[in-house]
Amino acid sequence: MPTDGSKIRPSTAHGKIQSQRVMGLFEDSGRPQTAAPSGYGDGTASRATLAASPSRQGRAPTARPRVAQVQQPKGARRLTVGAVDGIGYQEAAHRIQVPANQGQVMKIEERISLEHLHKLKYYFENYRADRARQGFPIPLRTRRKVSWRREADTDGSGALNLEEFKQVLKNCLGIRGRNEEQIVALFMKIDSSSDGEIAWDEFCTYMQLEYAEKEEAVLRDKDVAFHLPAAMGSTPHREPIVKVSHTPDNTFMALGQDGMVTFWSPNLDLKRTRAVVTEQQQSTRIKNKWITDFVLMTQYNKFMIGTGDREIQFYELSNFEPYCQISGFETVPLKLDYCPTGPAECLVLFGDSEGCVNIVVIQNTGETLRTWKKYPKTEGIASVNIEVVANGAFTKYIRWKVHRDWVGQLRYYDDIRSVISCSNHANSALVIGCVSGSTHVEQQLKEISHDKSTASKSKMPSLTYTQTRKRLDTDETVFKIYKGVKTFDFSKEKNLIVTGGMDRIVRTWNPYVPSKPTGMLRGHNAPIFHLHISAEENRIFSVSTDKTVKVWDTADQSCLITVTAKSHKIRGDLMCCHYSPLAKSLAMVTDQLALLQLKMKSSLNADIVLSHKEAVQCCKYNSSFKQVISCSDASVVKVWDFETGTQIFEFSGAHGDKPVTCMTFDSTERRLITGGRDGVLRIWNFNNGHCLKSLIKENSEEVTDCCYVELLRNRYVVSVGWDHRINIYADAAEDFHHYQSPLPKWTDDVAHGHKDDILSVASCPPNLLATSAYDGKVIVWNMVSGHIYCHLVSPELRNKSCSSSDDEDDNKLKQDTSDLSIKKVVFLKSRAGKKDAAQLIASGPKGQIHFWNIFQGGHLYGLVNGSKKQGTVTAMILNASDTVLYTADSLGFVYVWDVDGFCEDGEAPIPPALIRDWRAHIQSITGMDLIEEHNIVITCALDCTVRVWTLEGNFVGTFGQPDPWDIYNPSTYSHPMVPYDVLVDPLSMPSHPVIDRRMSVADVVHADSMEGSEAGDDDDALHTRPHTAPNFSTLHTELFVGDDEIAEELKRQPFGKAIGKRLRHEKMMNAPNKFKDHGGPNAYQSLQCYDLADTPEIIPPNPSAEIDDPFADILD
Repeated sequence: MPTDGSKIRPSTAHGKIQSQRVMGLFEDSGRPQTAAPSGYGDGTASRATLAASPSRQGRAPTARPRVAQVQQPKGARRLTVGAVDGIGYQEAAHRIQVPANQGQVMKIEERISLEHLHKLKYYFENYRADRARQGFPIPLRTRRKVSWRREADTDGSGALNLEEFKQVLKNCLGIRGRNEEQIVALFMKIDSSSDGEIAWDEFCTYMQLEYAEKEEAVLRDKDVAFHLPAAMGSTPHREPIVKVSHTPDNTFMALGQDGMVTFWSPNLDLKRTRAVVTEQQQSTRIKNKWITDFVLMTQYNKFMIGTGDREIQFYELSNFEPYCQISGFETVPLKLDYCPTGPAECLVLFGDSEGCVNIVVIQNTGETLRTWKKYPKTEGIASVNIEVVANGAFTKYIRWKVHRDWVGQLRYYDDIRSVISCSNHANSALVIGCVSGSTHVEQQLKEISHDKSTASKSKMPSLTYTQTRKRLDTDETVFKIYKGVKTFDFSKEKNLIVTGGMDRIVRTWNPYVPSKPTGMLRGHNAPIFHLHISAEENRIFSVSTDKTVKVWDTADQSCLITVTAKSHKIRGDLMCCHYSPLAKSLAMVTDQLALLQLKMKSSLNADIVLSHKEAVQCCKYNSSFKQVISCSDASVVKVWDFETGTQIFEFSGAHGDKPVTCMTFDSTERRLITGGRDGVLRIWNFNNGHCLKSLIKENSEEVTDCCYVELLRNRYVVSVGWDHRINIYADAAEDFHHYQSPLPKWTDDVAHGHKDDILSVASCPPNLLATSAYDGKVIVWNMVSGHIYCHLVSPELRNKSCSSSDDEDDNKLKQDTSDLSIKKVVFLKSRAGKKDAAQLIASGPKGQIHFWNIFQGGHLYGLVNGSKKQGTVTAMILNASDTVLYTADSLGFVYVWDVDGFCEDGEAPIPPALIRDWRAHIQSITGMDLIEEHNIVITCALDCTVRVWTLEGNFVGTFGQPDPWDIYNPSTYSHPMVPYDVLVDPLSMPSHPVIDRRMSVADVVHADSMEGSEAGDDDDALHTRPHTAPNFSTLHTELFVGDDEIAEELKRQPFGKAIGKRLRHEKMMNAPNKFKDHGGPNAYQSLQCYDLADTPEIIPPNPSAEIDDPFADILD
């Protein structure tokens, strides 16, 4: 299926299967001289892949020069961001020049048409016979293989090796030059079994499955859904609502025919109600005022309404006070529109029942409206006649006769400087016309001469503004549509007009081709009532009078979803509709207001690029194709171009609706092996999503880890999981069964194996296998015999298990096992034969990295704390020489350890040196891979991202980001920027006693001053001595800094020219107990605290002991 979503042509058509424009297909793709050689060429094939982001997966991008994809070089990170920092640097920054032949190139398989397929079939079946007739020798091995295939294949299909496939494809497609690496890559993708030849059926299967998966990916990307049933709100309107619209603050505004205006929140909460026509005004009239339409003038905080009294009235939007009105029109304004055309210019348009388009051009709008407000009032509102407007200095009135029926809708689009209007008359269904029209010279000369001849006659005032004129044929474009047009919409970005009417067909038009529509969207069973084009979402919303809502795709014109009245439960006759791009909701008005809201894709923040929609469980780098494969909880497998970060391919449902939990490659890296929560292992051709084999055990317990092992001449797939057992599957090329069961269990595994869930497995040549479990135990196995080589249990765990003799200790031990799990084990393969060295590294228990010697029953040689912030180690990987260890924890941190020589000659009490560490994700890291060829580390995490880092911790980018990178050009990296979520997360802040809540701000401020004052006080003044804080002078925290110190600091640490993204305050927005640092102590912090002196005990008087009566004076 083509990546643009269009349907494949019928088999009778000789159309090319292509999805994007070609840029230099037959040119040699230039590469930097410093670029590393590709696994099968110079890497052009990888750049020929689809550069589609997750939001545009499967669509072919517009071919553009490579220079447009390269970012500006970035300088060093600044500690603060100034208002004008970096302006001069940005202006002086040079633009990186990239050769034009490095543009995107179409893949070979995308150029193959049906005619090419016929030729390829002939070549597959007759190539070797033709070569033999021409006298070319065929190798003996090939002749034997061909003879075997011909005996096995009853249809007589042949097979081609790599060299033959190159020659056939070059001859068929007419390819010249040195673009053989694309053909080699295609051959390797098809030959997933690595037998060196591909047959015709394998070629067809690959092509069909690749396009089928691409079609499904496109449909998943276009998936749209509404929250059903619709949200309902009872309206206070007593008359029908004539229109509903949205304001800039995402509020819905509805106007009734009786003049009542209501404002609604996006949740359909009634915010306020006002009336533009009061009951007192209605009581003084013979007939009630009839409202026809309204439109907002947000630039001037006003809105205007059309009335049945042939008026256009202006009201203040804030207090609904009447401002002014234009009266005296010849007809009733039925449909209104407003559009600003300049800083102080605007157009007011309305369509009437005579099919005329009336335009009021206003210059100096603010001053003009204030002038109109000074006119005499009519019914409580300043009124200006249309004659004054037509003859005004800053206003002009134009009236065009456009349609032969009343105007159903009109809009002015400043992008094309034209007015589009529609009616139900077929011959003038839709008209695109100019505002003022062209000048007809001959007609103007006749009018001038006629005016001169009649100058001496009557001096009656001319009423030319009331006369209707027709535009010249060159000033308008007329679309003739059967049964007319009831509603329309236009998008300049898509260069698209959609129309709908009584014939129930939604038509799409090129605005410059009125003779024939570009598409006809059928499916509605009632007249079309409302249309809207959402250009940013590539969707068309259509609503019919039976309240059926359909959403169409603008690219392939397919219907994405249909919502009927039975689903959204909206009752009553439809009065008006409106789509709000802000609320992503469709408002439908019957006798009540209903809201159909789109289901939006969950996103943590608009600034965060997501590689998957769900949590990512694992990722691996494939050196053969220079691709990165990642798997998510939604059972989606994505293939990424490592050199640019763009998505190449994806397929879903790898394990049904169960998450993919682990993955690995076979020894040739042409097949992908995945394990899922359904307990099944599957082997894939990941380039087209073809499931080659399913490995099924007797139970459905989750598979947690798997590895591919070559033992002697045999190949095996080993998996572990929640069933506490090791499952081994033979990978034999001669086994053609799709479903395969594991080999019999090892006796030692059943009798003395793990008693808890197994979390990780690792292999080491020639015959060692290690498994780790949730209870903190590691077992090393001999794969040849199936016997246990040794048990590895940490001393702390062994002591606890030995000391727990009673039930209370047993319960305590069970409670402590929450952090005993060992999620990863890796072998130091270069030390496999050294009996005095540590050969195995385990990531636990209790978050500590253990270095084990597996000989003589197993000994713990080294121990290091794997996380600075009490996280557990979740991923580990070693470089090829086993000298550098990369670990990741559950808090998203990556640590780099120098293990060169560590525990190589016995136990090492001193832990290895920490080279560096950085925060890569804000959630637990689930997978990590190392690409030493490019000095790159790839990480994936539960935050739905797969990110690329240099070995120094510099951020390269996130797979799926809109701006691709060039792995050979460091200036295209995101460094010195960091991911936004990592930047603002409180845990990313450096350690500090105030942030860690070990001290208060006041204690830090007074730490030094209190120490000096305390030393000078006497011992006699104990109750006047202020409270002192501990001395934290080792923190080097000074908040009192003078101008001299600042100048000296600037000289000692000069900053770069460029600026970095440093949001110090935003990092602590989500932190508890937030504090504000105003640059020094405030008045409250400067107060000194003193001990309260003990007051003496108050002795009450004894009245009986007194001689005189204390109350005698009172009684006297």
